[in-house]
Amino acid sequence: MARRQPDLLLLDLMLPDGNGLDYCRELRSEKATANLPIIMLTARDEDTDVVVGLEVGADDYLTKPFSPRILMARIRAVLRRHQAAEASGGDDIIVRGPLRIDKEHFTVTLEGTPLTLTRSEFNLLRLLARRLGVVFSRDRIVDAIHGPDYAVTDRSVDVLVVSLRRKLGAHSGLVETVRGVGYRFRTDTEQA
Repeated sequence: MARRQPDLLLLDLMLPDGNGLDYCRELRSEKATANLPIIMLTARDEDTDVVVGLEVGADDYLTKPFSPRILMARIRAVLRRHQAAEASGGDDIIVRGPLRIDKEHFTVTLEGTPLTLTRSEFNLLRLLARRLGVVFSRDRIVDAIHGPDYAVTDRSVDVLVVSLRRKLGAHSGLVETVRGVGYRFRTDTEQA
């Protein structure tokens, strides 16, 4: 998980090399994985086990045996809730591959190294990273960053993107051009 954060984690309580509850606590205490959706899968089905699992940070708790269809339905439900929370703008910290964006502290780190971004670059990067794979037109970018009454040309957005890519260096491919349409954040962040 140090190289690439998964979309969701299935975690058993009884593991050969540790306790799932301890792993869950550790994941919740780390900023990079604090919001990672976690479903606990376990044979421990006592009420207290379920309550403790949910209280230490699991988003859902499923006892064995279970059907694969129920597991898939639970995974989809947890991912839906997680994606809805991200889309609502309540995500103060966004982690996408090597990139970490912290809205509250106005910081961006790339592979642990702080980047110095302008306010517009920060807002553009955050806008794109919040909505993986969604293509934003230049007009939509201007509206989101500056508001609908801000007068800029299409070229101004292109210059902003070039500047942001320069600061992303070897990871400049995270901001992808969709010819004739606009820009998006790449979803395959491991290769960017």
